[in-house]
Amino acid sequence: MDSSILQRIGAGDTSAVRECVLVYGARVWSIARRFSATPADAEDAAQEIFVALWKSAHRFDPSKAEEGTFVTMIARRRMIDGLRRAPAPVDSIEDMPNLEQVSAGGGFASAEDSAEAASISEVLKTFDSPQREVIVMAVYGGFSHSAIAERLKLPLGTAKTLLRRGMDEVRRVLNLAREEAL
Repeated sequence: MDSSILQRIGAGDTSAVRECVLVYGARVWSIARRFSATPADAEDAAQEIFVALWKSAHRFDPSKAEEGTFVTMIARRRMIDGLRRAPAPVDSIEDMPNLEQVSAGGGFASAEDSAEAASISEVLKTFDSPQREVIVMAVYGGFSHSAIAERLKLPLGTAKTLLRRGMDEVRRVLNLAREEAL
């Protein structure tokens, strides 16, 4: 009896990893895409799923389940675990960090991140209230365009435009700050 792809991966056969991606790539992508907000998130998730398969391949027992079932189970569990770990979107703008919290620098990985947060906070202070609220709701609250428009009672196109223009301005200011630092 031939060994399955996962049994070969578990035994250290590196060519089986490539075969696993070829055979199960569409299935993993489909599951990742179903659970992910964007194609980029799905790509990251699919990569994490294949790493999880590589790490758990030694546990596969063909007498207990078919290989495809095992792959699907690992993929679904990985995606569900990811959803559980993801921060829940906030329900209102009052639950989101205020500008002082954003610029305080707490919880940042480096001084550079903290300085960027302070720069972003300064830029946000220059925006009028609706634009600032749209950006804070999208970036810190995880609200969709339509949810922002509904909550702020704005036309959808206006919410999208305010967010795009605001983010463009934030990027412009950050790029200027980086250039000055060089």
